Amino acid sequence: MKLHDLRPAEGSRTERTRVGRGIAAGKGKTAGRGTKGQKARAGGSIPAWFEGGQTPLHVRIPKLRGFRNRGKVVFEIVNVGDIDAAVQRGALEAGADAKGKSKGSGQITVNQDILRAVGLVRSLDKPLKILGAGELGAPLFVVADAFTGSARTKIEAAGGTVSVLEVPKRPTKAIGVGDESAAAAPKETASTAAADDGATASAAPDAVQTPADGGQTPAEEAPEVEGARPARQRRARATESDGPAASDTSTTESEAEAATTPDDAATSGDDA
Repeated sequence: MKLHDLRPAEGSRTERTRVGRGIAAGKGKTAGRGTKGQKARAGGSIPAWFEGGQTPLHVRIPKLRGFRNRGKVVFEIVNVGDIDAAVQRGALEAGADAKGKSKGSGQITVNQDILRAVGLVRSLDKPLKILGAGELGAPLFVVADAFTGSARTKIEAAGGTVSVLEVPKRPTKAIGVGDESAAAAPKETASTAAADDGATASAAPDAVQTPADGGQTPAEEAPEVEGARPARQRRARATESDGPAASDTSTTESEAEAATTPDDAATSGDDA
């Protein structure tokens, strides 16, 4: 066995058919395309969706018809009339006892588990909504995810109560977390107010301070407080309190003192 003796297995390879090379080759003249027609022409390829000239399927089907709400909530619905019928035949009351009817109350508890047990609800995977079709005569305590206005009115008119299951839409703080900050706020406010009072008292030096025990300031301290005031303020307050007559009298006395000199005083003493 030599390398030049190696051959592929019999039938594993076939030569490519050469078309259009003369009549003697067997694939000459029309090269296997047949005589005339659309497929015999160059570029005469037909798309896969072509249906011989009739309106194709993708054109016959309507496009973009209607609207699909991606946020739609699909409820399990039950009418109050169906609930009343279950109560009348005793099925709902038995289911309520099995699920824990509240003792000592005249209302029958109704929720999604109980309604499924009596065959009014198919699944627990969807939220429950109570509709108002029919009449209701028994007092019920109904727990559901949603109620129509008429259903709520009929349940309450029959002496029942409705309870809506609410799912929080945003995270909330734990109970007691916000109370600490609320309790600390009044203390900070009180300390700030005390500091403001101290600053006001120090900013007004001419105000008479009251002792801590609630007693009155001694009369001896009054002249010191009066003396601490500027002379201009004392004159202004004296003018306001005494009026025009007092100011004239003080002016006359000052002029008389100025007119009396030491020499005049000595002369008057010698004459005496």
